[in-house]
Amino acid sequence: MPLSEQEQRLLEEMERSLYQNDADFVATVGSRSSRPNYRMIVVGVLIGIIGIVGIVIGVATRLPLVGVLGFIVMFVGVLLALSRSKGAAVPVEADDRGKAEHSGFMDRMNERWDRRQEGHGN
Repeated sequence: MPLSEQEQRLLEEMERSLYQNDADFVATVGSRSSRPNYRMIVVGVLIGIIGIVGIVIGVATRLPLVGVLGFIVMFVGVLLALSRSKGAAVPVEADDRGKAEHSGFMDRMNERWDRRQEGHGN
């Protein structure tokens, strides 16, 4: 059952309010995925490998300090490889296409729903 005009306006108002009041939450949970930063992934993996080598050297030489430092270096490398770059994410507010795509998606879904209802009514 499609939304009434009043329900659609209320939904759009709630959406605008969410975008205005909690932009950080919208950017965090938004469906737009940013492109991965391959350079950071490669650097993180290389640093992680250096850290693993440090752990192995620390165990082989029985120097706990070298092993702990190797673990810390490996952990930093993993964090770098898994972290998202700050410049790659597109803020939802700044993206003018977002609302147009969203409304286009909703229009397509409403049309699809109407066609299904017409098909079942015959």
